[in-house]
Amino acid sequence: MATKVDTNGTRAASTSVHLQAPKNPPCSLLRVSGTDIVNAAGEKIILKGTSLGGMLNMENFITGYPGHESEHRAALAAVLGQDKADFFFSRLIHHFFTEADAALLVSLGFNCLRVPFNYRHFIDDANPGVIKESSFALLDGIVSLCTQHNIYVVLDLHTAPGGQNQDWHCDSGLSRALFWEFRDFQDRAVELWVAIAKRYTGNPVIAGYNPLNEPADPQHVRLIAWYDRVEKAIREVDPDHMLFVDGNTYAMDFSHFPVDKPLPNTVYACHDYSMMGFPGTEQYTGTDEQKEKLRLSFERKVEYMRKVGVPIWNGEFGPVYADPDVDSDAAATNAKRFALLREQLRIYHEAGGVSWSIWTFKDIGYQGLVYVSKDSPYMRLISRFVAKKQRLGLDFWGVADKSEVDHEVFAPFIEKLKEMVPEHLQKRKYPPIWTFQRQVERSVRECLLSEYLGWEMAELFDGKTEAELEELAASFSLENCVERNQLNKILSSEAAHAADSATSD
Repeated sequence: MATKVDTNGTRAASTSVHLQAPKNPPCSLLRVSGTDIVNAAGEKIILKGTSLGGMLNMENFITGYPGHESEHRAALAAVLGQDKADFFFSRLIHHFFTEADAALLVSLGFNCLRVPFNYRHFIDDANPGVIKESSFALLDGIVSLCTQHNIYVVLDLHTAPGGQNQDWHCDSGLSRALFWEFRDFQDRAVELWVAIAKRYTGNPVIAGYNPLNEPADPQHVRLIAWYDRVEKAIREVDPDHMLFVDGNTYAMDFSHFPVDKPLPNTVYACHDYSMMGFPGTEQYTGTDEQKEKLRLSFERKVEYMRKVGVPIWNGEFGPVYADPDVDSDAAATNAKRFALLREQLRIYHEAGGVSWSIWTFKDIGYQGLVYVSKDSPYMRLISRFVAKKQRLGLDFWGVADKSEVDHEVFAPFIEKLKEMVPEHLQKRKYPPIWTFQRQVERSVRECLLSEYLGWEMAELFDGKTEAELEELAASFSLENCVERNQLNKILSSEAAHAADSATSD
C-alpha cells in the first residue's frame, strides 16, 4: 500500500509496510534491580512506547464526545437503543488496535504499550461483587497482539470506582474523588487487581501493573495506605510482576511517600506534561530559561526515585498539536511543540535509564501518533460538533482557543463568583495546582454543560443502521488514519538512543 503526504507533512498510515517491520526481541519477566529494570537474563531494559488511551478508557478529546465516558455511552444508548449502542462501541474497540497498529509500534522502535482501562468493563455498579470474566477478552486481545510482536504491556487502571481524582478521565461525572471517601470503592479496586493478577501471573509480555492512574488524594495518606494494601493483595497471587506506582496529585507529588521503605519490585511513575506545549499558555521557544524550567520540573518529580534508588518511569507526557484548519499559524506552532518534545526527550536521555510512555497513540487529531482522517465517515459526522465544543471550551485538553467564550461569558461570571468568596479561600480547594478559575471551569463546563452537549452529540447518531455504525467505527482502523510523521520520527530516533543506552550499560 502506498503512503501519501498531506499538507502538514504527515502521511496516511500504511498497514502493509508496518506489518513487515521486524519484531522486537522475545519478552521475559521483568524485575527491578536497583535503579534499573532488567529482564530474566539480568540485562537492562529501558521501556519506551506509548499509551492506548481512548480504547478501553474513552476520553473526550480522543474520540470527540464531551464530558465523561459513562454519560457518552448512556446518551448513545438513549438514541440508538442499548443493543445498537453496544454494537458501535464494540466495533470501535475492535478497530482501535489491530495487528497493523502493533506492527507500527515496533517499526518506530517501541517495546512497550501502556493499556488504560475503565473499571466499568469488569465491574457492574449494580452488582459490584462480581468480576465480569467476559471482559478479560478485551485485555487478552491486546496482550495477544503484543505477544506476536514482543511488546511489553503495562496494565493501567485509568478509571477506578468512585473516581480516584477530580478530572474527566476517571469517569465519575463529578469534580470530587469519591474513591478516597468510601472504603467499598477501594475494596472493589483491590479485588479487581487480584483477579487481573491471577489471570496474568507468569506472563512474560506483561511488564507490570499500574494500580491507579493519576491518583489525587487530598489527604495524601489514604493513597499510601491503599498502595500498601493492593501491593500485598497482588503479591499473594502474582509474586513476580512489577508494579508501576504513580505519585499523588496527578502523578506529580511524592512528598508523603515513605523514603525508608519503597514497595518491593516497584517502579515509581511521574507524569511530565509541560504547559508550554498547550494552547493559551507561554509557548516554548528554546530559551535557556525555558530549558532549565523543564529540567527542574522533571527533577522535582523524580526526586523521590533518586532518594530511594528505584527506577523512573515517565508514564505520560507530550504536547498538543495545532490544527491548520483552526490555527492559521499551525506550522510555526507545531515547530515549537516538536522542539519542546525534543528537549524533554533529551532531558530523559541524559538522566540515564528513564523509561517513558508518550500520551497517546491514536485520537482525532490532538496528540496522537496517528489520527483519524478528516475524510473518514466518523469525522465527517462529528467535525462541526467538535468545532462547537472547542469554541465553548468544554474539553480542557482539546481546546484550541477559548478566548472568545471566556471574554464574553466566563470571565464576568468568574469575577462575580470571586467577589463572593474570601480571597484567602480561593486557593484552598484541592488540588492546589488548579486555580479558582480552573475549579469553576471543571464543574461548570466539563461536568454540567458537557452533559447537556453530550445529548446533542448523541443525536448525530440517530437512525444509524448497524452497517453505518460499522463504517463509523472502522474510521479508527489504521488504514483510515493519518500518521503524524514528524512526531514519529522524533520518537523513533529517541527510542533508538534508549535501546543503545540499555545495551551499552
